[in-house]
Amino acid sequence: MNLSQRRVLCDWGSSRLRAFLEVDGTIVDRREGPGIAALEVQPIVALREVVDFWRVAQDFDRVVMCGMVGSRNGMVEVPYVPAPVGSTEWANHSVAHRAGELDLAVAPGVRGHNHSGAPEVMRGEEAQIFGAFVCHAALARGHHLLLLPGTHSKWVDVGDGKILSFQTFITGELFALLRDRSSLLRAGESQGESDTGFAAGLERARVSGVAESLFETRSAQLLMNRTQGWAGGFLSGVLIGNEVSAILRTRMIDGTVTLVGEPKLAALYRQALACFGIETAELDGDRCVIAGLRILATHLES
Repeated sequence: MNLSQRRVLCDWGSSRLRAFLEVDGTIVDRREGPGIAALEVQPIVALREVVDFWRVAQDFDRVVMCGMVGSRNGMVEVPYVPAPVGSTEWANHSVAHRAGELDLAVAPGVRGHNHSGAPEVMRGEEAQIFGAFVCHAALARGHHLLLLPGTHSKWVDVGDGKILSFQTFITGELFALLRDRSSLLRAGESQGESDTGFAAGLERARVSGVAESLFETRSAQLLMNRTQGWAGGFLSGVLIGNEVSAILRTRMIDGTVTLVGEPKLAALYRQALACFGIETAELDGDRCVIAGLRILATHLES
């Protein structure tokens, strides 16, 4: 890398844009913007609102992006690459795009199948996974199970540095919809006790399914004086706990599950997995996606 190299690395998903300014191989700044699903302007306008702050001081070479920015609802649609797939093939299928004065490189997503043979897709998580192989080299050897919590959490089987298959749970999206659009959290008042509510939700998920458990979120506020905070934690615990239960109904987990994601959300999944006796390791999602996008950037430069 030459001494004057500056580039922007972006993970642009449905819920938010995370942009990192890299100068001479070091991340020197970070900015955020709205996700693709929340845009009220054209994607290029939203991108400029984030990165032009850095261009005022000095121009950069390229913007390297992954996530929903490469979907049909994003800036430029990039076809999925089929699993099993490694990082080199993934990088080979990226698309260069010129948007005004910006040189962009957009990563492809990955398509595959879950344990039931149903079709699956991901955009953005693959960059975190390939970055995880860089951040923790042991993951690139042998078979491992990775869990990437988020709006659409992914349970991913990897083997010898490749994404093999994966299963998606829309747990985060369900939580947001039920929290914001349903009557479940409107009966309580204060916001405390979310931790005890989450633990109670996990216990309920061990013995009951989602449909028969959710209304307790509301009835516990009405009849047991539970706080709104407790109810929010309970709702989260039921949904995450049932996600883990569903995985365990389809497979035996006899090793460590590696969590890749935002630390606060990863902590909830660590607690849920511990309830079922499953050990976990954790990698920071930002660190992994930066490493994955660097793979793509290096590929383009070579």
